[in-house]
Amino acid sequence: MKLSKAEEELMNLIWELKKGLLKDLLEQYPNPKPAITTIATLLKRMTDKGFVGYTLIGKSREYYPLISKNDYFSNHVNRLIKKFFNNSSAQFASFFTKETHLTEKELKELRAIIDEQIQQKKS
Repeated sequence: MKLSKAEEELMNLIWELKKGLLKDLLEQYPNPKPAITTIATLLKRMTDKGFVGYTLIGKSREYYPLISKNDYFSNHVNRLIKKFFNNSSAQFASFFTKETHLTEKELKELRAIIDEQIQQKKS
């Protein structure tokens, strides 16, 4: 399951705060801030989807992420690879390195990451 653009924006705020009440989350939005009812609706949907949990504190709910940012984006990238690159990470990597206009420094950093992963696979 995935998040809508508005849900993803709110999820980023929840990841930043680690946990927060509705008012805390609303305060994190830039102006013009969305209506509190909009945030409440988004939180309900995200809870139903299993991305956000909450703890009752009196009559208030303190929301927290149920999935890490890394796990969410890893799943997102893997869906992208499956859908657009015939489930081939190599095709994705080729496209990424050619089409994103990486600098020589960035390519060298990427090569170092790949070399490190190769070494870990050998171990």
